[in-house]
Amino acid sequence: MGDQLIDDDAYLLPTVRSRRNASSSKFCNMFKCCRNIFQRRRTLHSRTIRVGQGPVCGISHFPRNVVCNQKYNIFTFIPLVLFQQFKFFLNLYFLLMACSQFIPAIQIGSPITYWGPLGFVLTITIIREAFDDLCRYLRDREMNSEKYEKLTYADGFHPIESADIQVGDLIVIHKDKRVPSDVVLLRTTDKSGACFIRTDQLDGETDWKLRIAVPFTQNLHDDMDILNLNCEVYAEKPQKDIHAFVGTYRVNTLDGVQDGSLSVENVLWANTVLASGTAIGLVVYTGRETRSVMNTTLPESKVGLLDLEVNNLTKILFLFVVVLSSVMVVMKGIDANWYRYLMRFVLLFSYIIPISLRVNLDMAKLFYSWQIGRDQAIPDTVVRSSTIPEELGRISFLLSDKTGTLTKNEMRFKKIHLGTVSFGSEAFQDVSRHVESAYTGKLARHSFSAKLQAAVEAIALCHNVTPIEENGLVTYQAASPDEVALVHWTEQVGVKLAFRDLHNMQLQLSNGIRKSFQILHLFPFTSESKRMGIIVKDETTDEVSLLIKGADTVMGPMVQYNDWLDEECSNMAREGLRTLVVAKKILTPEQLSDFEKQYHAAKMTVTDRSEHMAAVVRRLETDLQLLCLTGVEDRLQDQVTTSLELLRNAGIKVWMLTGDKLETAICIAKSSGLFSKSDNIHVFGQVQSRTEAHNELNALRKKSDVALVMTGSALNVCLQYYEAEVAELVCSCTAVVCCRCSPEQKAQIVNLLKRYRKPLRVAAVGDGGNDVSMIQAAHAGIGIDAHEGKQASLAADFSITQFSHICRLLLVHGRFCYKRSCALSQFVMHRGLIISVMQAIFSCVFYFASVSLYQGVLMVAYSTAYTMLPVFSLVVDRDVTAQNALTYPELYKELGKGRSLSFKTFCIWVLVSIFQGATIMYGALYTFDSDLIHVVAISFTALIITELIMVALTIHTWHWLMLVAQGLSLSLYLASLVVFDKYFDRQFVLTWTFIGKTLSVTAISCVPLYLFKALRRKFSPPSYAKVN
Repeated sequence: MGDQLIDDDAYLLPTVRSRRNASSSKFCNMFKCCRNIFQRRRTLHSRTIRVGQGPVCGISHFPRNVVCNQKYNIFTFIPLVLFQQFKFFLNLYFLLMACSQFIPAIQIGSPITYWGPLGFVLTITIIREAFDDLCRYLRDREMNSEKYEKLTYADGFHPIESADIQVGDLIVIHKDKRVPSDVVLLRTTDKSGACFIRTDQLDGETDWKLRIAVPFTQNLHDDMDILNLNCEVYAEKPQKDIHAFVGTYRVNTLDGVQDGSLSVENVLWANTVLASGTAIGLVVYTGRETRSVMNTTLPESKVGLLDLEVNNLTKILFLFVVVLSSVMVVMKGIDANWYRYLMRFVLLFSYIIPISLRVNLDMAKLFYSWQIGRDQAIPDTVVRSSTIPEELGRISFLLSDKTGTLTKNEMRFKKIHLGTVSFGSEAFQDVSRHVESAYTGKLARHSFSAKLQAAVEAIALCHNVTPIEENGLVTYQAASPDEVALVHWTEQVGVKLAFRDLHNMQLQLSNGIRKSFQILHLFPFTSESKRMGIIVKDETTDEVSLLIKGADTVMGPMVQYNDWLDEECSNMAREGLRTLVVAKKILTPEQLSDFEKQYHAAKMTVTDRSEHMAAVVRRLETDLQLLCLTGVEDRLQDQVTTSLELLRNAGIKVWMLTGDKLETAICIAKSSGLFSKSDNIHVFGQVQSRTEAHNELNALRKKSDVALVMTGSALNVCLQYYEAEVAELVCSCTAVVCCRCSPEQKAQIVNLLKRYRKPLRVAAVGDGGNDVSMIQAAHAGIGIDAHEGKQASLAADFSITQFSHICRLLLVHGRFCYKRSCALSQFVMHRGLIISVMQAIFSCVFYFASVSLYQGVLMVAYSTAYTMLPVFSLVVDRDVTAQNALTYPELYKELGKGRSLSFKTFCIWVLVSIFQGATIMYGALYTFDSDLIHVVAISFTALIITELIMVALTIHTWHWLMLVAQGLSLSLYLASLVVFDKYFDRQFVLTWTFIGKTLSVTAISCVPLYLFKALRRKFSPPSYAKVN
């Protein structure tokens, strides 16, 4: 098998070497995360492993079995954190300003004026990053130090840490323990060689998966006998696909050579959990080569629209600084040192660009995330991306999955159709009687009861369900809730699944008799085949049968001619039922023998094994006897109808993207309320060519206010030729349903909206692994933690437990986050603008001198100690109550227009800053007595009080934290007036003259704005004020 290493290479990121001395120092292990930076790219190989001895063919450099999620190490931490910060224009600008203070010719005041705010921002960032990376390190260390047992010649079962496990080791894994690496399953404590694993941390599915040990090693007398085998195991090169594995084993014995194939059912992937028994496995992949690590991708970092808008405003402020500085230099007079004065003025006016803006917004987002997580009205909601909570306040399109999202993914068997008659839930007692009479053996072979009995028995046998008994209770484990619903129904009508292992199955009939079957072959369901099959042998009659169930689209051509299947499938789909076609074929011994030879040959191939196996099975799947058609109901989520109506009234267009049939999708859209009763439904035709797509799009263009239903195949054709036209026409529809939609198509639709409906925001909600691509592509991805597992929930930006919670998440928390962030960012800009206007006026009055108005300590204290708390307290403000936000969803429509933070509101705040800055500065100069220090005291005190009053005027609803912030800031400043006698004249600030002048200047700067706001609220109130 060594020749299979040829042309079997791939490239990934470099990894560390696997074989290391056990006494390696812990100091070296600290740098394992960055070592790959300095190594060349590593070639991935398939490998052949001799059991008990390790890899052969000379390959020994495999990655260490360590978990490393750290972003930094002791050397890279500071450089990488600083790079991440200074790649932003705002921080880089302030770094250059701060560094310029080391040049004496352009130095202005104390360097702390510039280094203080910058240092504060960087300190907060470094502390946060260090804490996050420390948490990652502690989690990694806990996983790397997990104890396992290694089977060796010398010591038998020897304890070993997860990080020390190497390729070729024989590892013992106990129940409820994490699988530390990818292993081939050799033995289990179950006599049949079966065990179950939980894969929710790998693929997000909560159902247990069945795994099977290698038959030869399972049948050994003792565990230690494994070490005495002359056995080689071949494993393909590391791949990403968790649903496939290609391998073989070869055992040399005295009687000859025994070989066999290995597939995905024979391996345990790393980070799955053993759910039953104890297992012994041969390690084939470690560390970075395991399936779980290779499937770990860093999703694209999402940046909110508000952040982009703030960044654009920051660039405008920078341009304003340059223009203002240039004007000051020109008015001063251009001489040989003009560039030096220009730089000094740029430094003086640098406070126009607020360095604290990013810190305030980041801290506010963390607060929003904490607030969402503790909302009792939407329990167990988790914010996984704290950088975009304000995106929830501007959603225009919501793309939703159907199964498990709009529906509960709780299946109930509702109908069975046999061609001539159908039975609904009210007639299942009749089914029981027919089945019971058929099993007595007194009826003719072709009687109706016998046909019904054959259909029920096929449903009870054709599945991958296993009964599990825990604490005296029997539960069914399967990969799909549809299968559990079918087995529950057969139990209800008198055919119970009593026992199942790898090779046998027993059905218990209503009369107490057990009927045994031997499982010869099982063909699992895949998304490509859309069907599953099983070959069983009735131990009573020795009859061998091929039983298959699957989607009508693939089963139709396989079954014998009939005139009812297509029509009844459509009828059931209109009732909102999920349909499955069940068929049977009796195999002769010759057919079975011929199939098994071909199938074994296909399983032993190393290249394209799956295709070869599927081709052999397809030769059997012809001329099948159609037994029945089943219908299973998927119940709607709680309050889904009222939730969709709320979202529609809020101006959010909801689209449903599903893999289900067209008729089922339309039925669910109607019953859930996605399509209103007044909607005209337009079903987009099946198109195959450009001309057909053009005609269908023209037909859609002629209609207005329609609800559109479209298939994934038709969408593909249209996007190939008319992408822009599709975006225009589809977005004009009142609601859209896209059926037969693949996961890639879901993400494609999201990207289509992002491209052609910019800057409108798109959200996506789903609950299954097939929704992850859509969720990660959307501006705001919302995952539902539900029956299908946690994969969508873990990949999403926000995780909720049911669809109805999305209304409060968007209409309440989305509104609050967006409105608060807008107010906060504009107020931080206002805080910098007003003091820069005062500086400009001061320089003009004193002959354009490039001298700072306030000392460095006062400048730093102004943006931190004196005003930070009151300004940041705006994060608890709210313009409407949560109840009103839900009662009047129309309020949400206005947020999508972006009027809370726009160039218009920015210009208004600039004008307010100019007015207040000029009023305070000219007022202080007008009341100027004889000492410049009095101008500083009056203007700075008026500035602080004005800021506190402006915060109060901006607040819609007072919170006790706002009062505390105002009181603390004012008390701290008043104490500073007395303590900082170096900057203030203590005797002067304690006089009534100072108090009177300060209050007069403050009143002139604030009263006109208060009157304007009061008049505007009275004669042109905003919509939110009308509902309060």
